[in-house]
Amino acid sequence: MNIFLSIPFLVFMPLVLSMLIISPLFTSNEVTVRRFSKGVFGFHFLYTLLMLLFFNSSNPYAININIFGMDWIQSLGIKFSLKIDTVSMILSVLTSFVFFMASISSKFNIRKNHKFYYSMLMLLETAILGIFTANDMFLFFLFWELEMIPAYFLIGGRFQENNEYQSEAKKSAVKFILFTFAGSMFMLLGILLLHYYNFLSNGILSASFADIIDSTIPMGIQLFIAVCLIIGFGVKLPIIPLHTWLPDAHTNAPTPVSMVLAGILLKTGAYGIYRFNYELLPQSFKIIAPILGILALINIIYTAFVSYAQTDIKRIVAYSSISNMGLILLGLCAINKIGLSASVFHMISHGLVTCGLFMIAGIVYLRFKDRNINTVQGVATVMPRLFGFSVLIVLASIGVPLFAPFVSEVLTIIGTLNSDISIIIRFSALLALPLLILSSCYMLKFLHKGFFGEVKEEYLKINDLSVHEFVVLASVLCGLIIFGLFPNSIIGMIN
Repeated sequence: MNIFLSIPFLVFMPLVLSMLIISPLFTSNEVTVRRFSKGVFGFHFLYTLLMLLFFNSSNPYAININIFGMDWIQSLGIKFSLKIDTVSMILSVLTSFVFFMASISSKFNIRKNHKFYYSMLMLLETAILGIFTANDMFLFFLFWELEMIPAYFLIGGRFQENNEYQSEAKKSAVKFILFTFAGSMFMLLGILLLHYYNFLSNGILSASFADIIDSTIPMGIQLFIAVCLIIGFGVKLPIIPLHTWLPDAHTNAPTPVSMVLAGILLKTGAYGIYRFNYELLPQSFKIIAPILGILALINIIYTAFVSYAQTDIKRIVAYSSISNMGLILLGLCAINKIGLSASVFHMISHGLVTCGLFMIAGIVYLRFKDRNINTVQGVATVMPRLFGFSVLIVLASIGVPLFAPFVSEVLTIIGTLNSDISIIIRFSALLALPLLILSSCYMLKFLHKGFFGEVKEEYLKINDLSVHEFVVLASVLCGLIIFGLFPNSIIGMIN
């Protein structure tokens, strides 16, 4: 078993198969490409579940699947090193699940250029898994930059027939690249400085996370490095005012791509802050945490009001994602076990919720050719099964008990209220608690205006959910219920 359970296979299997699909040797038949791709993503998800099953420090196979490394640029102490710990293992499973759901939902949302689309989707999965498993700062940056290539083509690519948003999608893709690249420059500066000053202070020429010792690096240098890194990660998280690329990208991208962007891509920013600032630079992070706590509160408040003002279904969900990412950042700023557990748990619950909400928005657009809640009405009348799933997923998103977001939101508030870092963090938690009610406002508006009312005559013959759509929504809902009823399955691993 230990021969087949390995991190390189986990990370690079989608990359190898993406090269196979895009090659001239592979058939261009739409059905074959789609079914093969779903098989690849399905197998990869089962593989990550198998790795999770064997991921245990007391298990004899764990040593063989936890770490992989070899020299890369030996003169600079840079290694091609991959490692899985508890947090990266959990996020890897979430990544594989969301990509599997995105591949299933692609059947009706992607109408052309199938080979290119699925190859880019697989390449993006490899890049994100590389971010979560990289054990070297420069390797982390390599995967971070690699992720921009498939994301650009997936956001701005022409995969739908007569897509009225195509020109806007290209602009959104360019905007995404510009924001991400600008943030990457700050991140690279921070990584170079950390690598250099770690060598000066400790005599260790290594870019491995385990070899970074912050205690001997001057605090002024630490703070500058920490700010550079946070700017880079803040673009992806996203932290206001670095968020403006996200609503446009979500709105104009195909539905499966929106599911991946909200469900996984945003988590790479939070993971970067956890891996670099939280773990490598804990002293400077304690100083910066109160400021980040205020920014997290602004994320929660501002984007909640903006989301309520939207009429486009996808923009409502996009801004709600920014608001929820503020809650994840707030949990990290608590700098205690409860806050970290809550932050990682909310990454899981938010990934599932946004995956379901964007799927619902995509289904409505496919049937009604419109996403404006002022013109799309009566969905509940013609699509009762979709309405049932929508009610449950919306209730989960606003934090109703028995669903996963309820647990993560409560844990976040408890963690921040018990923070010893600063009174500002505790004050932010007190303000965030009542302001979470705002999520009920914009999500119930989304449900009320879009699903109720009198349906137009031309929409009376619209079909309800297809099998593929039912599978995606049912899978997401099952995840939200299971983790809501048994949260210790995740929290216990983190602890």
